[in-house]
Amino acid sequence: MNAPMRFICLVALLAACQPATREDSSNRAANKPIAEDTDKRKVILFFGNSLTAGFGVEPEEAFPALIQQKIDSLGLPYRCVNAGLSGETSAGGKARIDWLLKQPVDILVIELGGNDGLRGIDPEETRKNLQAIIDKAKARYPHITIVLAGMEAPPNMGQEYTRAFRRLYPELAQANQLSLIPFLLDKVGGEPSLNLPDGIHPTAQGHQIIAQTVWKTLYPILATPH
Repeated sequence: MNAPMRFICLVALLAACQPATREDSSNRAANKPIAEDTDKRKVILFFGNSLTAGFGVEPEEAFPALIQQKIDSLGLPYRCVNAGLSGETSAGGKARIDWLLKQPVDILVIELGGNDGLRGIDPEETRKNLQAIIDKAKARYPHITIVLAGMEAPPNMGQEYTRAFRRLYPELAQANQLSLIPFLLDKVGGEPSLNLPDGIHPTAQGHQIIAQTVWKTLYPILATPH
């Protein structure tokens, strides 16, 4: 792996592990009781860490909100729910998913595992946790559509680790017949102009590019009658 790509990988993982500041409102929303409402649109649940929560930007600037704008502009019958939680690991996601599935979910976008890679957790453990999340979602809603967002491990963990970590996302997607976003931070990670002064978190413009990356995978799903 060349130096720019190694830097991008490290940026991706550091972004997943930062403490909550401006995304606190998203974190609170991810943990408060789910209120029953009369909105009959299908639900897209974005389930991830600080990248999904939108660390350092306004809630309406985070990529899940930008996806909602695209959906609304096309008149599609979907609403996005941001369940991003700063610092979330795959194990934390496994513990939290049951509560989130109490609300109807039609499409689940999983953005987890980055913190696992930064902490050097065995990729097989990450794989098991992500598989458990997938299994729980399918058990609760057999017709759910799941999208998996790929992440990268930092190069200081060694080539064998980074290769094993990178493989687990496409392998999980193939084994479970999921749609895959190969790398969520494509064209954003490591680009100073697209990240906040800390050099880690995407700016509002960075989130716009992330939304485009997600949209490439998500739109064909939304455009297909269910």
